Amino acid sequence: MRVGSARRSVERVTGTGARQVLTDGFGRVGPVVRAALEGTGSAARTWRPTPRATTLAWLAWHVARVQDAQVAPLAGTEELWTADGWAERFALPFEHTATGYGQSPQEVALVDPAPDLLLGYLDASTAQTLAYLQRVEDDDLDTVVDTSWDPPVTLGVRLVSILDDCAQHAGQAAYLRGLLPDDVAHR
Repeated sequence: MRVGSARRSVERVTGTGARQVLTDGFGRVGPVVRAALEGTGSAARTWRPTPRATTLAWLAWHVARVQDAQVAPLAGTEELWTADGWAERFALPFEHTATGYGQSPQEVALVDPAPDLLLGYLDASTAQTLAYLQRVEDDDLDTVVDTSWDPPVTLGVRLVSILDDCAQHAGQAAYLRGLLPDDVAHR
């Protein structure tokens, strides 16, 4: 396959064990982010290899936000960000609807809550996702949830997309942690 010719798969995400696979996948994100944040101080959480890069703190917040913001409407619930007071606890200078998409390097630099707050929100978002997945049956995964795409997006494809986004950002956090200079890693 040539580079650039790859296409996103919109194949069905169903079959025996689909819920278990999704549950396993979402359950893997938190430990990766937790390991990336372990023992970090503010200098490490906000360090960037380039001025336009994201930070460990922003990546951890973004993983939790996108999971919460995208799963809540599927589950028919309010986002934990607002419903459980996470927005107030984080006290970020953004609209409560912000998830990190399209944020500037200057906005990224404003995200630096303590690891326990970041991980608490990620744990809550993941718990909400896992609880929702327990209600999802294989037949539900074929339900169209977004007709603004061609082909329309099914629940299964949306859940895989959310998981993919979370896994990629968790991996970026792990990679970024490995790039931290020794004089910054634990500050």
